[in-house]
Amino acid sequence: PLGIGVEMSVSAEESGGAPFCGPEARLLDAMLAAIGQSRESAYLAYFSPWRPPGGQPFAAPCVLLSGGETTVTVRGDGRGGRNVEFLLSLALGLEGLAGVHAIAGDTDGVDGVEEIAGALVGPDTLARARSLGLEPRRSLDANDAHTFFRALGDSVVTGPTLTNVNDFRAILVS
Repeated sequence: PLGIGVEMSVSAEESGGAPFCGPEARLLDAMLAAIGQSRESAYLAYFSPWRPPGGQPFAAPCVLLSGGETTVTVRGDGRGGRNVEFLLSLALGLEGLAGVHAIAGDTDGVDGVEEIAGALVGPDTLARARSLGLEPRRSLDANDAHTFFRALGDSVVTGPTLTNVNDFRAILVS
């Protein structure tokens, strides 16, 4: 099981007693789904630090950063890697949520076996894909996220960097 520290932006009284709800919970659910997990399979530690007036710990925009390699269960025969799988899952989980953009990539410039470092996701990713006749869920199920992002022009291609520090993810919430 995963252990996750969760900062609560809504008090138990404000949420009617429901633990961890609101936009942060939706984002966490999408991130967990991207690695094949859910809140039910994770241990969540809730904390509520002091907040400035307005209730949020940071003024928008803020960036969520993470590193390390995610795990992908390969079931299809498409072209993809850990980072683009994460992003396609995130896009599906957010379903066009306004103000959220993300990038994920591998520092060596190779995500999976392709010389594609990663990709970008924004609120319009799924709508643009569907307008091109792409089916995001089918692409994810086929492990074909590289083809998906290439069709959108959202692949990040750096070329081989010859240095493998880590996989990197950044989510901008504005």
